[in-house]
Amino acid sequence: MEYRSRRTLLGLPLVHVAMTRMENGVVRRGVARGWIAVGDVAMGVLVGVGGVGMGAFALGGVALGGFAFGGMSLAIVALGGLALGFLALGGGALAWHGALGGLAVARDYALGGLAIARHANDTAAKHYFEQDLPAALLTLLEHSEWVWVPLVIIAALSFLRGREEPPGRA
Repeated sequence: MEYRSRRTLLGLPLVHVAMTRMENGVVRRGVARGWIAVGDVAMGVLVGVGGVGMGAFALGGVALGGFAFGGMSLAIVALGGLALGFLALGGGALAWHGALGGLAVARDYALGGLAIARHANDTAAKHYFEQDLPAALLTLLEHSEWVWVPLVIIAALSFLRGREEPPGRA
């Protein structure tokens, strides 16, 4: 199954959905590329959702991006079974600045079953995750219109004309 919006921005479709399909008895993985991408492999500028998801916001078995949620996440803010990033939260969390998880390894702050960092399972680490990090995330959310407003506008423009036919159908 494949859907690609007719509307584009900078040469990329606003929405591209590509799932596994059979072509002449051969299995073809769905690779989606667009501003919002959904597929077996999804490469979205804003959102990527798939087995492998890439984008500013990524969701998938393997997720890569700015904010990533997945079995294995690599991002600025990573959440997942194995999370790698500037901030990481997960079963195994490896981070540059702050890590929270069963195994938490970071340069600065770490909280977890086994924590390794300058401040590991101490009062500074607890203070960071209980007060400093939530305050920083709240500040980010207060200014999230820089991310969500364009996303909503792009999605609205894509669907204003109704559902469009996938390529190859008349």
